[in-house]
Amino acid sequence: CAVTVMLTIYPGAAYTASAQQTGSVAQTPVTLGFAGDINLSEDWCSTQYLNTCPNGIADCISPDIAALTNGCSLFMLNNEFTYSKRGTPLPGKAYTFRADPSRVGIVKQLGTDVVLMANNHVYDYGKDAFLDTLDTLKGAGIPYTGAGRSLNEAETPVYFNVNGVRIAYVAASRAEKNIMTPEAGTDSPGILRTYDETKYLDVIRNAKANADYVVASVHWGTEYSNKADRLQKKLAREFIDAGADAVIGTHPHVLQGMEYYKGRPIMYSLGNFWFNEKTLYTCVLVITVARGPDGGAALSQVQFVPCIQKGFRTYSPQDAAERQKIIDFEKNISFGVDIDKNGMVTAK
Repeated sequence: CAVTVMLTIYPGAAYTASAQQTGSVAQTPVTLGFAGDINLSEDWCSTQYLNTCPNGIADCISPDIAALTNGCSLFMLNNEFTYSKRGTPLPGKAYTFRADPSRVGIVKQLGTDVVLMANNHVYDYGKDAFLDTLDTLKGAGIPYTGAGRSLNEAETPVYFNVNGVRIAYVAASRAEKNIMTPEAGTDSPGILRTYDETKYLDVIRNAKANADYVVASVHWGTEYSNKADRLQKKLAREFIDAGADAVIGTHPHVLQGMEYYKGRPIMYSLGNFWFNEKTLYTCVLVITVARGPDGGAALSQVQFVPCIQKGFRTYSPQDAAERQKIIDFEKNISFGVDIDKNGMVTAK
């Protein structure tokens, strides 16, 4: 990415990272990029297509999108699978996803600085594969949030210091109707859940006490529904009231709407980033912040970059009319926002 990140691992906690800074940083913006679900499972259709591509992921995700994700100060992606060669599929689960650990290099190619692990597929092959996933990400220098070897690790925010702004990432899941992914315990691995939001609200409050800007992610909603439901809207407000500066949703595999609450952006679902063969609208969301005059972080702008996932490829349309069609779609499913032709999102 655009900043150089030096990683330090602290025993019993998640990752903390800081960025090298040069020159004056007070007015230098920080661009936070977000994209949705990626799946590199070995037996999955998208990875089988990838295996036929002479240029690898560059033939699947267009160079302009890869340049955008690499160019963000920080880029976050939803890791919707497990990295391992061990384990067996969870009994009774319809879809289970496991990638060879070497695939983590693809996530690195996209400029990923932090991945979401609070989702319903990171434990698909059981405890050993889950622990392999954590080890693989650590070995690649990619921080993760929302999961860990214990509840303490799953709850611990990931912090970055970039251009004088301290950014915190936290994540939790409430995606499963038939709950099969275990929640981390005092001495047991798993994810952070938020079916009862009390615990996650405390995590957000803790992050806000130690950061200028808090990104609260949540795996939620109804798959393949573009409609954010009443509970999602209620919880998003509670997360912001607790201290979140942005709420970012994943899980539905399709776009859901956006809105502002107390001047803070909510993206209910980013949709698929690169997941399957379906023709779906998607996006890269870019939130720009900078250190404000009061010493905190001030929101500068929010940009919706329209993309399409189609036939195992994700790309941003070059045709202005096609781009506008995606922007109009997102605007029509959103709540009280305008999105101009450049994708700039503002409150009405």
